[in-house]
Parts: sequence; structure tokens; C-alpha cells
Amino acid sequence: MQGPSLLPGLCFLLSLSEVMARMTKATCPQCPQHAFCVHGTYCTCDSGYASDSGKKFFTFPLETCNDIDECKPPISIYCGLNAACQNVQGSFHCHCNPGYKLLSGDTQFENSNENTCQKTTSSKTTRDTEELQRVVEKFESLLTNDTPWAMGEKREVASWATTLLQTVESSVLETALKSPEQKIQKIHNSTVAIETLVVTDNCSEEGKVFSLNTYMNSVDIRCNDIVQENVKGPTAIAFISYSSLGNIINATFFEEANGKDRVYLNSQVVSAAIGPERNTSLPKSVILSFQHVKMKPSSEKAICVYWKSTNEGGQWSSDGCFLIQANKSHTICNSTHLSSFAVLMALTNQEEDPVLAVITYVGLGLSLLCLLLAALTFLLCKAIQNTSTSLHLQLSICLFLAHLLFLTAIDQTKIKLLCAIIAGALHYLYLASFTWMLLDGLHLFLTARNLTVVNYSSVTRFMKWLMFPVGYGVPALIVAISAASRPSLYGTRVRCWLDLNQGFIWSFLGPVCVIICVNLIFFILILWILKRKLSSLNTALSTIHNVRMLTLKAMAQLFILGCTWCLGLLQVGPAARVMAYLFTIINSLQGVFIFLVYCLLSQQVRKWFREIMKPKPESETYTLSTRFGANSRPSEGGVFSQSN
Repeated sequence: MQGPSLLPGLCFLLSLSEVMARMTKATCPQCPQHAFCVHGTYCTCDSGYASDSGKKFFTFPLETCNDIDECKPPISIYCGLNAACQNVQGSFHCHCNPGYKLLSGDTQFENSNENTCQKTTSSKTTRDTEELQRVVEKFESLLTNDTPWAMGEKREVASWATTLLQTVESSVLETALKSPEQKIQKIHNSTVAIETLVVTDNCSEEGKVFSLNTYMNSVDIRCNDIVQENVKGPTAIAFISYSSLGNIINATFFEEANGKDRVYLNSQVVSAAIGPERNTSLPKSVILSFQHVKMKPSSEKAICVYWKSTNEGGQWSSDGCFLIQANKSHTICNSTHLSSFAVLMALTNQEEDPVLAVITYVGLGLSLLCLLLAALTFLLCKAIQNTSTSLHLQLSICLFLAHLLFLTAIDQTKIKLLCAIIAGALHYLYLASFTWMLLDGLHLFLTARNLTVVNYSSVTRFMKWLMFPVGYGVPALIVAISAASRPSLYGTRVRCWLDLNQGFIWSFLGPVCVIICVNLIFFILILWILKRKLSSLNTALSTIHNVRMLTLKAMAQLFILGCTWCLGLLQVGPAARVMAYLFTIINSLQGVFIFLVYCLLSQQVRKWFREIMKPKPESETYTLSTRFGANSRPSEGGVFSQSN
């Protein structure tokens, strides 16, 4: 089993420190992507973006700004007759439908007032569209026929994919150049989307950039890069998106990945080509924008790749492809050459500190042993059987099971359903541990308040009625609500714990913070009550002893079950590494502290330990023989003889 992948030993403690680190970094001057700071106090999303919460101004550090699709309800931009709206990252534009073009010759406009879409020559447009449709049908036939990819031979699949991509690119460019007067052609269906652009004026506008869009993917290319100096006549660029090709040439064709890394394709495969001569190298890079197939988790990094033709047929490569930025829904790359492109996602694991891993395993191993001994003590030592012991027993059982599950199953991420079940079980067990801590604090408070009362039966009855429904019922309710609302966020690709995205970790951290605060209030009240009891002149010696023990337990409980967790909040800045070590050492030894405070420091428990550790009494035979002295002799039958 691999060790924990993050610095602290316990995954739930890691979550606390990671969220706090994000909160520390997410100050207003460092607003999330696509947002900016306002008056140095809060953030607001850029134009064309909206926050997850729907708030215009926000300070929450985990807030994100997502692209607004102006072309869909509730906005639904109207571009006018014979035109359609096209959403782009942070904005939108309008373009004429196939068979129509702007009088100005432009390819796009902003609103319906600028709509001058006029129908082109109908017969010519129809013929051009039919030509492009034949290319699409040819591609679809290649996918549906008995192609090599269906047989699973990797080399043959790569060769087939390389040939297919080049054939489609050449056919699309050839079709576009047959009708140079029709600058833009578009066609799309369920498997492929194509947009072509023809340049005939040798880029009269200096620095002009063209943007082509298909299936929410886009490419931005300078006009000067399209025009080919050694070619007379018009030149064209084709941009093609394949909706299902990524299922065939998937991440297994990425040879640069480490064997231990888990990489998957998270975009459609797109192709960009210029013609009539298919030059691939460019003087300046092109910008490619990909829409993710599924939302990108924060724990993964995007890799921009292109399809590279090799002796083996072809493979994904990152040479000459560079990541510009990535958010949950889109990745933007640039490339110094034209080809077929895609976006891969790879897990990003923090470097594992071997010393911290050893500390975690040794500390949790000792805790498991001490929690087991503590549970056996609470069960078998009759002298300490009371309500407090029952609370400590349940706490020890929950912590023991949680630590054991953490050590044995936290990295069992191969089977998604199993990992989700493990994450849910850990969520429940650690919440149950904290709930029993809360009940223990409540019991100490009630005991301190009734210290001068001889009969504690009212407190005992109340706790017996309350503890099991609350101790096991409340965590079950929280986990049930969390699982019902967002079941997919149980388990990540790195560990079997709660996903930090979408604020889901607060289904654990929220109740934990509340319990720690309430326990702190209980501790302050206990100290105040005990001070009043000690100031009384009539306080009995036995009561003073009880007061001292209660004070010791209250202080120990606040430290063991509360304050040590706060070390996770201090893992920022120059002292982060030191705090990580203290955090891991102290929290992984919680079981040792519990055994020490509630067992070894108890006089009754120590007395019980001494009794069970005493050697067994001597046998009856040995005892009787010593009564008669050294001259006594046993009879032949084995029974001691008596003198007459």
C-alpha cells in the first residue's frame, strides 16, 4: 500500500489545512481567475463571467468565475434574421448562417443592428455545402465501418487515425478552396464540426487575427500566418472538431506519461490546417481554446498535446504545445505548429515527505494499540464503570476504526464505488469521534455544575438517554444528507476522502469547527464553575479531589481533542514545515494521549493493572507441603500422610 500523498498524516486534517491555505492565499489582491479586486476589499467577476454563488461581489476564497453562455437562456442573444449566436470564452459574437454573408465581408458582428447577412448565390452555396457534407459523410463511414480501431491493435489504430486526420484535413481544405468567393463555410452534425476560412486579399489589415469556432472549441490565428508566400491565389484554414474520436485515440497513446501517472483525455480532438500546401510550422504560435468534456478538478493539471506521426503510426506529444491557462470548464493552449490537438488531464500529487510518512504510520500504529488497550480497560475494569467511561469507550472505538480504515484503505482508488464507500465510512467515523468528544465535554460540564449534589442520577439518566442517539445518529444524518446531495464528490483520484471542490469538504469541516467551539465554551464554563466551588469554605476534601481531576480532564480534553487540530491552520508561511511535523506527530498520537489521560492517570485503573499483573497464587500442593516442614513425605498414592 502506498503512503499518504499529502504532508499531514490524516486525510481529514489535511483537508482542514489545505482549505485554510487556500483561504490565506485568496485575499482580494489575488482574486480567482477571470475576476478583479474592487476597492481592495472584495472581488467581482470580469465581464462575461459570473460567480458560482451568483453574487456580484464576493470575498469567499473558493469562489470561481465561470463563463456566461449569452447564447442560451436566460440571456439568449438575438442576432437577427439568417444569423446565429456563437458563445466564446468571456464573450460572444454573431455570424451569418451557411449560405449567407455580411455585406461588409466580415465574418462576425456583435448585435442584430449590425446584421447585414445576405444570401449568396443559391446554387453555388448548395453545391459547396454538398461538397463539405460529402467529406463529413466519408468520415462517418470510416468510423462506422469495420476499422482497425475495433480490433484493438494499438499500432494499427494509430496508423489509421493518422491517415484519417490527414485525409479529412486535405478534403476540407480542397473543398474550401474550390469556392474562394465564399469566405466562410460551416457544417456540423453529431460526429464532426467544420469551419473553413478563405483569405484572398493577402491580409490587407495589419495584425488581423481570425477566430474559428466549432463545438465550443476555437482557434485564433494571425492572417499573415495563413497566407503562404510561395502560393499564388487564395489560401484557406480549416478547423475541425471530432466529437467521438477521442474515445479511440485516447490517453493510452500519450507515451510521455509516467507509468504510475493516471492521465485521461478531457477534450474533443481538434485539427487545424492551412492550404493549399499543408505547412505545419508557423512563425508565430496559434491560440487554441478547448471546452472540457467534464469539469476539471483542482487536483489535476492540464497538458496540451498534439498528434505526432511516428514510425509506430502516431502518438500524443507535448512538443511545441504550451498551456496558457485552465479553469474548470476550459483550457487555453498555444502551439508553434498546426496539427491535431487535444487536452489531457493528469493527477498532480504533492511530493511525499518520507519522514512524515514514517511518523504517520508509527504514530497511528501506536494510537491503534493504545486505543485497543483503552477500550479493553473501559470494558473490563469494573471500578471505573460509569457514564464517563461509556463515553470514552465509544470515542475509542470510533477513533480506532477510523484510524484502521485510514491506514488500510485511504489509497484504494482503483474501484470508484469502493473508494466512495471508504470515503463515506471515514466521513462518518471521524464525525462520530468528534460527536463523542462533544458529548464528553457536555458530560464534564454537567458534572461540574452538579458537583456539590450527592446524587448524580439526574445527570446519568440524561446522558444515557442522549448519548447513543446523538453520538451515532447525528453523524449518520450529516453523511446521509451529504451523500444524497452530492454522491459523486465522495472519493477522489488521489485518495478516498471528500472532494475539496464545490465546497463539499465543509460537510465535514463545518460540524468539526462547531464542535471545537462548543467544547471550548464548555471548558471555559467548567473552569468558572470549579473556581466557585473551590472558593467555598465548606468544600469537602473529596470534592476538592474531584475538582482537580475534572480540571485535569477538561484541560487534557481541550488540548487532545481540540487545540491540536488548530495546528493545521498554522501550516502557512515560513513555519509551515515545522507546523506540519508538529501537526502530524501530535494528531497521530491521539490514541496514546487518550490512554495516558483516561487510563494510566487513573488511580483505580493503575490498581486494577497491578492486580492483573501479579503472579498467580502457588498451587495447593505446594502450599500444603510447606505446612508440614521439610521432613514431611508424601505417600505413594500422592496423598500427604499424617503422623499418629
